Amino acid sequence: MDTQQQYSTTYNMPNLIFSLEEVQERMNLLQKFIKEHMILGEDYGEIPGIRKPTLLKSGAEKLCDVYGFSKKVNIINRVEDWEKGFFHYEAKVTLINKATQVLEAEGVGACNSMEKKYRYQDPYTLVNTILKMAKKRAFIDAVLSATRSSGIFTQDIEDLDIIKEETSNIKPSTEKQRKYIYTLSKEKQMTEEDLKMFCQQVIGKDKPSKDWTAEEASKIIQALYQYTKTKIERTTH
Repeated sequence: MDTQQQYSTTYNMPNLIFSLEEVQERMNLLQKFIKEHMILGEDYGEIPGIRKPTLLKSGAEKLCDVYGFSKKVNIINRVEDWEKGFFHYEAKVTLINKATQVLEAEGVGACNSMEKKYRYQDPYTLVNTILKMAKKRAFIDAVLSATRSSGIFTQDIEDLDIIKEETSNIKPSTEKQRKYIYTLSKEKQMTEEDLKMFCQQVIGKDKPSKDWTAEEASKIIQALYQYTKTKIERTTH
């Protein structure tokens, strides 16, 4: 056997379980379910500065139900220091397919009394809250993995310090950026409606120019450089 044949035999790529068409169909169905049956503010939330919406417990439960998963929760580590008032819990959630009894995914989550949200409260009254938070984080982690929806949602961060850290680094667009965008749009012979639709397509949101972030304005400018009149997709009703 020559070197090329040996290499091909040893390093054969694994076959796909699903065709690309089946994968796309599954993703389309998931996105359709999210759009038609999940509620903003109840099942998922949008946080300024966070690119993807955050999956909340109610939304995770809906996904769990529609996919036919049952869950098993285990506490895999716990620290309960009643003398010093420190409590830490780590949970693991296992999702089982009810129809096949196949293990679909496992998720882990942790929470402790030294997190900023709990640090300055009476830790002895928060023990159950901290335990529940660890379980919830593990549950959402498992659901994101089992439903392959981590590309759509991020972990539930409604209670985490990362919100302030992320949003504090968000810079608003400058007047210079906005004026340059309007100048470019005129050069491209775009109407105000053209520009509005174009910006919505580029940043994925319909928002007034005064609310653009510096990053969004930069994306619009770069897209305008490559703009041609045929690129605008008008929606007819």
